[in-house]
Amino acid sequence: MPPPSSFAVCCAVVLLMVLAPALSDSKNHVVLRHSTIEGEQGTQKSSGNSSMAADSDRSSGRRDEQVSDDDPEQVASMVDMSIKNSTDRRRLGYFSCATGNPIDDCWRCDPKWYLKRKRLADCAIGFGRNAVGGRDGRFYVVSDPRDDDPVNPRPGTLRHAVIQDRPLWIVFKRDMVITLKEELIMNSFKTIDGRGANVHIANGACITIQFVTNIIIHGVHIHDCKPTGNAMVRSSPSHYGLRGMADGDGISISGSSHIWIDHNSLSNCADGLIDAVLASTAITISNNYFTHHNEVMLLGHSDSYVRDKIMQVTIAYNHFGEGLIQRMPRCRHGYFHVVNNDYTHWEMYAIGGSADPTINSQGNRYLAPDNHFAKEVTKRVDVWSGDWKGWNWRSEGDLMLNGAFFTPSGRGATANYAMASSLAAKPSSLVGTITSAAGALGCRLGASC
Repeated sequence: MPPPSSFAVCCAVVLLMVLAPALSDSKNHVVLRHSTIEGEQGTQKSSGNSSMAADSDRSSGRRDEQVSDDDPEQVASMVDMSIKNSTDRRRLGYFSCATGNPIDDCWRCDPKWYLKRKRLADCAIGFGRNAVGGRDGRFYVVSDPRDDDPVNPRPGTLRHAVIQDRPLWIVFKRDMVITLKEELIMNSFKTIDGRGANVHIANGACITIQFVTNIIIHGVHIHDCKPTGNAMVRSSPSHYGLRGMADGDGISISGSSHIWIDHNSLSNCADGLIDAVLASTAITISNNYFTHHNEVMLLGHSDSYVRDKIMQVTIAYNHFGEGLIQRMPRCRHGYFHVVNNDYTHWEMYAIGGSADPTINSQGNRYLAPDNHFAKEVTKRVDVWSGDWKGWNWRSEGDLMLNGAFFTPSGRGATANYAMASSLAAKPSSLVGTITSAAGALGCRLGASC
């Protein structure tokens, strides 16, 4: 075999200098690549593709170990192939944006997300993963923040958009603060998409999702909601009626299904920030930032309302932040998967319940307050210990900080949590990264979100 040319040797030396960290230890190189793929595997639609990627990496690792450093042309060829394979995998989405958050990695990497807004509907996880919102309808652009007439709303307003009988994907022409005179009653198959604008629903009534299906609320600020009611309000193009008093929830969900609440910032409302009652189910509450509130989230109407036994709710990737006191969430009857959330503040407790709910806490980070009497994550509400010992509450892979502790109960067998399991939990050590962008995002057109 003729000796390699001087040009080939020089190229190989340059490539080795640039990529030395990737090639200095082929064994570590293979482990790192396997770890990366495992971390991203949850974002893929096909587990077969992930398996093929892992097999490819193992083969690549064997080739790395077989290459001799004294053959520069072979090294240069191998490095070129490694770069090509890495680029191909990135194009296929194996590395995505590397946040570890499967919802965000599904759409946020694309700088042209605003041309593909409806792709968001394919990114849901958990029990609300089938919520399509207004995916199959036209876009509706909200250009007018006013809410002068809840019975005869102006075209171009948010109220006019949400009451329509057809699917709609609702976006906003510009930044705006919408102060609602009466509760905003949504019709089925609607998406409220605040990306690209700074949208606040604040200082008045807020959102009611009642006896409807397929709702997505994404990317808005909801705060300072007030009780309203005893007024006429339109709920569809063909119906309006007298509404009683609304409690002042940020988002009130009643008798509804296939609901996804994602990437919103909620704070300081008169009652709950998010309440779901009256046999609502197939709900995902994800990537939200909750702050400055007492009773954060109620899931279940009352101890006597047994129809809530069908309720399944996923609470994932949220940040429960400063100024919170309790109910994150407070559950009744149903099945609740609390997974990979960051709890940095509470004053009384984080997760509570009554009426035998099943609570599956996995991969969360719980930072207890300094108050010695508020270290416990859990609270059984208004019940004797002998009654709750059989309730299925478990903590699995949670990170407990500053003396936080979770009091489990019931039977530990995995089968008992099948109805309260909606996605694979990631390690609690990743929670800080996964939840770092919780809340309404500052997306602007023409750039990655």
